Amino acid sequence: MSRTQQEGRNHWALVTGASAGIGEAFANEFAQNGFNLILVARRKERLEVLAGQLTDKFQIKVEVIAADLSDPKVPKRLYKELHKKQIKPSVLVNNAGYAVKTGFTDTSWKVQADIMQVMMTAVTELCHLFVEDMKAQHYGRIINVASVAAFTPQIPGNLYGGIKSYVACLSEALHMELSEFGINCTAVCPGFTRSEFHDVMEVKEATGKFPSFMWSSAEEVAAQGYRAVMTGKPLCIPGGLNKLVVGAIGMLPRSMLFKVGKQQALFGE
Repeated sequence: MSRTQQEGRNHWALVTGASAGIGEAFANEFAQNGFNLILVARRKERLEVLAGQLTDKFQIKVEVIAADLSDPKVPKRLYKELHKKQIKPSVLVNNAGYAVKTGFTDTSWKVQADIMQVMMTAVTELCHLFVEDMKAQHYGRIINVASVAAFTPQIPGNLYGGIKSYVACLSEALHMELSEFGINCTAVCPGFTRSEFHDVMEVKEATGKFPSFMWSSAEEVAAQGYRAVMTGKPLCIPGGLNKLVVGAIGMLPRSMLFKVGKQQALFGE
């Protein structure tokens, strides 16, 4: 058994949004480091295919749970289902998420409420549910996937940046509280990443106009996020360009950020 495989031996990692993109990349990253996996997403068939591939390649255990995190009952149901199986994850990767390209008043409240449930409430509740077991083990790793949008000027009427700002702040606060118990919490804040995300938003053509040097692969994001949480870094911004952009934005006054944000539209639409 290699050093990386020993790292995750006898530990379980729960990954939400694991059927594609960054979530699938995180599943691969933890699998190759020896962690058993609980894969959660809506598309059961995709999860089962991935589970078979990871089991064959890395000789780990994989549980598949099809669930929609927009349902407020799902986080507690996940926790209870795993406890019945005597599985207590020591790693939680909150990756599930999406965005809409319409403005606040042009989007139904049901859609807005679902977005907040998936990317804010469920993220927070899953942390709250599983952290007590991590404290008992005196070992835990929490990755909350945020975005560079947490730091950039807001897009008029769009909740995505505000939600990701919350996730980044939540992660930092949890790391402050939990690090003394052997638990690291990291907000991973990628920029443009090649995945299904922009297909779902129906903005693939618009984002395709951005130069290739602005993009990262899902695998790069997962690898850097894994290293960050294992070494106890509360914030991970994958990619040198993204770090420079966030650093530069941080030096601008709020009044200027507001003016820039007010003039922009989502992906130029």
